[in-house]
Amino acid sequence: MPLLDLTADVVTLTAAVVDIASESHHEQVIADEVEARLLELDHLQVVRDGHTIIARTELGRSSRVVIAGHLDTVPANGNFPSRLDGDVLHGLGTCDMKGGVAIALHLAATVPDPAWDVTWVFYEAEEVAAEFNGLGRIARERPELLAADFAILMEPSDAGIEAGCQGTLRVDVTTGGERAHSARSWRGSNAIHAAGEVLARLRAYEPRRVVIDGLEYREGLNAVGISGGVAGNVIPDACTVTVNFRFAPDRDEAAALAHVQEVFDGFDLVVTDSAPGALPGLTAPAAAAFVEAVGESPRPKYGWTDVAQFSVLGVPAVNYGPGDPNFAHKANEHVPVEHLHRVERRLREWLTT
Repeated sequence: MPLLDLTADVVTLTAAVVDIASESHHEQVIADEVEARLLELDHLQVVRDGHTIIARTELGRSSRVVIAGHLDTVPANGNFPSRLDGDVLHGLGTCDMKGGVAIALHLAATVPDPAWDVTWVFYEAEEVAAEFNGLGRIARERPELLAADFAILMEPSDAGIEAGCQGTLRVDVTTGGERAHSARSWRGSNAIHAAGEVLARLRAYEPRRVVIDGLEYREGLNAVGISGGVAGNVIPDACTVTVNFRFAPDRDEAAALAHVQEVFDGFDLVVTDSAPGALPGLTAPAAAAFVEAVGESPRPKYGWTDVAQFSVLGVPAVNYGPGDPNFAHKANEHVPVEHLHRVERRLREWLTT
């Protein structure tokens, strides 16, 4: 018997998707099921790459959109399987992001003749290191499969549009010194004390605000960690301040790094993590039609999501999905039933208008 009925209502289908365990690196069962059900649909061409499933309409429309969601979850925390309690569906992945996946699967099955050609992407390993991310792998190795005029990532967004995303850069800013016995501190040079200038620059920093497509993106440059010291009686000869820069999507990674290097001119700096932001692209015709169909003002996305994978390919993208992202990865993860119905209804209206 199939594990999923793609024609079932979205609440029932979400529960069924949640009840297929799919912790990161263990997506084979759910990927097999999604592939099998999509292969039954004559209006879709299905491609599999690892545990990532891509299904495409080929109707000759003038525009193409991508609708994507990840199949994996973080490890369970006493919240598996799903549980429906009144108007709320509880369980692992209900919010992040099997509610969105269920909506996408339902629409892929029940909208055979959309106004746009659609590429549906159900991908693996979003919740772990970027090297395993199925969407990222497709973007690097088979970008033609993601070619489109607009993309929607079914990330939980409180059932509202969160456009684009911030980029993120993490660096280690290091100060040096000379070890000495703390009883004779004048014979050394304290690297932790030297880091005070790093913190002073951060304290004085005034983050930029920039308006893109009518949305105000706010930047932030903050210390997120500090380490140093050898022993309780030793003057430290090294100290590292870890700094995270969340930058607006009008900067690319190179510009973001150049800015941080300017802020910390004179200090040794090592990049430990970097990911680009994503421009909202709300002026694209498909995006404008989507905003009109949803009927709500878009918000800027504060944080990084896989919409950045599309931005690298020149595809404007937004986050739009059911659930409050503040409940993602929590033991009490849940999604309101009303969100599931609302997101499904509005996407259907947009796809068929």
